[in-house]
Amino acid sequence: MYALQPTRSLLLLLSLAALAAPSLAAQRDGSSEPRFDPSAYQALEFRLIGPYRGGRVTAVAGVRHLPHTYYMGSTGGGVWRSDDGGENWVNISDGQFASASVGAIAVAPSDRNVLYVGMGSACIRHNVSPGDGMYKSMDSGRTWRHIGLDQTGHISQVRVHPTDPDIVYVAVLGHAFGPNPERGVFRSQDGGATWERVLYVSDGAGAADLAMDPSNPRILYAAIWEALRQPWTIVSGGEDSGLYKSVDGGDNWVELTEGLP
Repeated sequence: MYALQPTRSLLLLLSLAALAAPSLAAQRDGSSEPRFDPSAYQALEFRLIGPYRGGRVTAVAGVRHLPHTYYMGSTGGGVWRSDDGGENWVNISDGQFASASVGAIAVAPSDRNVLYVGMGSACIRHNVSPGDGMYKSMDSGRTWRHIGLDQTGHISQVRVHPTDPDIVYVAVLGHAFGPNPERGVFRSQDGGATWERVLYVSDGAGAADLAMDPSNPRILYAAIWEALRQPWTIVSGGEDSGLYKSVDGGDNWVELTEGLP
């Protein structure tokens, strides 16, 4: 339940009622002629007065050295950009993306013109929309091209190497409603031209998050989540869930089984 702004809403309703009152009075006394000029309605326009809500967002990225520039991806509305600290937003994906649900956004730390976007929000609630893989921009979001991973379903995180914009890691949850092999962690070392799956647990468990050590990009942590979305319920957790670590840039992974600190 979202509350409207009471003062503005009440004023608008009172204005509409005032305009309609003469017409209602004319109908009650049987007169067919209104007691006012109908052209008065021509100046009336509808406007949004709240609630101001655009749906949930699980993908947000800032830009180093540009403190007022942000990107966000909604779960059903594509990618948006703000250059004034969030006061105003402009959609930069309409007409270029084949799907609308965004799961992750990353700006290359070494080149702010390079953006990677993973489609399909991994926040699999009662309503969820899959994506169609990865998109990349080389000009800060003005133009985009699709770079693969079409069948990944829901992408939870994208991490870019701090000094090489062509090395990118993608955490893939996979399809929400059934098993599929396109799950786990994928890596590209050529800017998304080719991909290799570097961590895979099962066709029912995918990567729900991915972290890179800011002081050493060869150290990675991946959270694997066994999950299944069904029309009447969600199955969350299972034996294939776990936390994994790599110290060689994703070539090898070890499950951390001693528990969290």
